[in-house]
Amino acid sequence: MELCTRAYDHPDSVKLIEDLQQVFVERYGEKDVTPVDPAQFAAPLGYFVVGYLDGSPVACGGWRVHQELDGAAEIKRMYVAESLRGRGLSRLVLTNLEDTAREAGHRQMVLETGLRQPEAIGLYLATGYERIANFGVYRDHPESRCYGKPL
Repeated sequence: MELCTRAYDHPDSVKLIEDLQQVFVERYGEKDVTPVDPAQFAAPLGYFVVGYLDGSPVACGGWRVHQELDGAAEIKRMYVAESLRGRGLSRLVLTNLEDTAREAGHRQMVLETGLRQPEAIGLYLATGYERIANFGVYRDHPESRCYGKPL
């Protein structure tokens, strides 16, 4: 898979983010309502990447400066097309996000996910993430889970 830096509002990013939002609708009954400004994912405040296979966008993810946790970068909108899951593509995206956040001077990666995304939780636990105190829009939601990892 070829990873290419893209704007959060690039057409390929938008398509993949919409696909991810549909997953949220299927699993939780609604889209993720966390406020997101595309400018948060532009350097130096953030980063967004799209993965391509044979020229088609199939994976994405980004990080933004986390406002509540000093020195942390927050992963947002990490997604791999359903038909391509289980091939290690999410690990490639995650490694890229961690590497770019570290290069930008961040000391920790954090993220918020939910219990209805067991594959995401499994990935994060398998790559060294640990539970941290909940944060964000869903901080008080009983299914919300937040994780962090030192960089």
